[in-house]
Amino acid sequence: MCMAKTDWERVVEFHGHSCPGLAVGYRVAKIALRELAEHRAKDEELVAIVENDACGVDAIQLLTGCTLGKGNLIYRDYGKHVFTFICRDSRKAVRISVRGGVWRQDEAGYRELRAKVFGGTASPQERELFRRHQEERTRYILEAPEEEFCVVRHTTMEPPPRARIFNSVTCAFCGEPVAEARARVREGKFACIPCAGEYSRGW
Repeated sequence: MCMAKTDWERVVEFHGHSCPGLAVGYRVAKIALRELAEHRAKDEELVAIVENDACGVDAIQLLTGCTLGKGNLIYRDYGKHVFTFICRDSRKAVRISVRGGVWRQDEAGYRELRAKVFGGTASPQERELFRRHQEERTRYILEAPEEEFCVVRHTTMEPPPRARIFNSVTCAFCGEPVAEARARVREGKFACIPCAGEYSRGW
């Protein structure tokens, strides 16, 4: 008899591996759905605004149905583990801010160990130590009391506009189609962003 996979197992399978960042997204998604009494979005009825592009965003996409392709996942490059979820119909929203202590990055030697592992200079013993550390951090994030994990704040806000589908124009330089809203003009002709080139004076 085949047992159904748990949500955590599905998230790990989707992402490719288990890690602390994925655990953060898993908990955030579960809290958001609970607080807003929502189910996984089939269309754009639920919107997620994420303030980082880390591992946890994969869990949020899978569990909440807020995805880049549907246009109800909005990415803001703030480098913060802050996530806001909005119900289009009710305008109810919840903002979830993950507490800094969750990461436990100040433990003795952790940052140096991480640098060695990602830099390819760690010994087998150091890699194993790092693996165990990551497992412990992941387990803590999944099991920690909610008040230790994050701050949840309810609010009401206007949801962003729904995703739009634009007509395409052909880039005169590479010949590839580009959405009108992203086209530029170069030498009086339509150009895609890579072919348009950049001009900046520092601002």
